[in-house]
Amino acid sequence: MPLNVQDKKAIVADVGAQLAGAQTVVLAEYRGIPVEQLTKLRASARDQGVYLRVLKNTLARRAAQGTQFEPLADSMVGPLIYGISADPIASAKVLQNFAKTQDKLVITAGLYNGKLLDVAGVKALATIPSREELLSKLLGVMQAPVSAMARVLGAVAAQKAAGAPAPVAAAPVTEAAPAAVAAEAAPEATAEPAAAAPEAGTEANETPAAE
Repeated sequence: MPLNVQDKKAIVADVGAQLAGAQTVVLAEYRGIPVEQLTKLRASARDQGVYLRVLKNTLARRAAQGTQFEPLADSMVGPLIYGISADPIASAKVLQNFAKTQDKLVITAGLYNGKLLDVAGVKALATIPSREELLSKLLGVMQAPVSAMARVLGAVAAQKAAGAPAPVAAAPVTEAAPAAVAAEAAPEATAEPAAAAPEAGTEANETPAAE
């Protein structure tokens, strides 16, 4: 069903709004791809925040006019699907990943940061890790020394636990225990025997004669 003037204006306005906030646009031919496969591609693009749409090239040129994507006008030829993303890598990655499993999707051109990209340029852009991937790798690098140290400390603790002597059981309390305590509390006996008591008839203050 042909589009009327109002429909065309609405499409141009919608695509123009997407281009205004985009960093990258990728063009790809989709001739002969089954509808169910295109549906899967659209779902993947939606999950990655990519605006994906089959467009009439005349409307796409009109939407791109006056934007940084206007240089793509000469590449807008044939049945094209347009991938538009604010993320600099997302549109290239989504279309390139799909092209790996569906050879009927043929990337033809792209534009990133004001620079035209050929097929090789789009593929190279698609290989760059996304922000989430980079953050994940950075987190892994930051956590690696911490996890290694935790493993070392855990091994040391386990080794100490295995080699530690068993705790000594407390001795049972018996009736003799008070006597033992009393003995410990009493002063130690002197090495020499105590002086003999004076013989009967000797005054207490009389010093015995030396032998």
